[in-house]
This record gives sequence, structure tokens and C-alpha cells, in this order.
Amino acid sequence: MTVKRMDNVGIVVEDLDAAIGFFTELGLDLEGRAPIEGDWADSVTGLTDMRVEIAMMRTPDGHSRLELSRFLAPPVAADHRTAPVNALGYLRVMFTVEDIDDTLARLRERGAELVGEVAQYEDMYRLCYIRGPEGILIGLAQELG
Repeated sequence: MTVKRMDNVGIVVEDLDAAIGFFTELGLDLEGRAPIEGDWADSVTGLTDMRVEIAMMRTPDGHSRLELSRFLAPPVAADHRTAPVNALGYLRVMFTVEDIDDTLARLRERGAELVGEVAQYEDMYRLCYIRGPEGILIGLAQELG
């Protein structure tokens, strides 16, 4: 088996405080909030000089997370917030896998394309984004150590 679990789903917002309040009211718990930037973040997202503030929300059962992001740079490229429920696409879903290289090799055989490059975050994770079927953006994370 390749996938160990679904790690999180990401949503980009303009007002991070309001989004945290909404999802807290819904029943999610705020795990943490932090600025994210640097070479490793640029390489995994394929963006240049990326600066973002994230808030990680956890479902009450502890099995699922929602990553809320407010981009400071570069500017937001598109706004899908008013799209109807049957609009195509989403930001991305992140999966934790046992071996990112093996997973990439197998998914490339099915048409997956790497976005940016595989990046390492400290000694904790190796991460990448791929474009899957119909250009769907999928994140892969391998826990290290």
C-alpha cells in the first residue's frame, strides 16, 4: 500500500481570522498558526518568493485536517470563491506516503507530472505537488526519521 492517510485539504482565504472563527464554530480545533516562506516552500509549490500565513485546523476525531492559507506574496492568481458547487477543480489534497520516490515513479506511469520539485523540509518531511488526472493538484508528503 502506498498511501498511509489523507493529510489535509487546503483552502486559500483572504481573511484568516474570520476563517479560523468559522471553522472553530463548526467544531474544528486550531492546531497552530504560522508564517511559511523560504526556498523549500518555493520549491514545493513552484512559486517564487512565496509568503503565506497558514492555520491548521483539526477535526474532533483527530484524523483529518484543514489547512487555511492567506497568501501575502505572490498576489492571488484567481478567485473561485463564487463558483457554484458544480464548478470544476479544487486547490489540492495532500497525502502522506511511505516512499515519495516510488510513489512518483508509479504515478508518472499513469500520467502524473511533477509541479516544481521534491523539496525537503528540515529533517521532518519530503514534499512535492503533482498534477494528476485532468490537472488535479495533489500533494505528497513523506515523513522522515
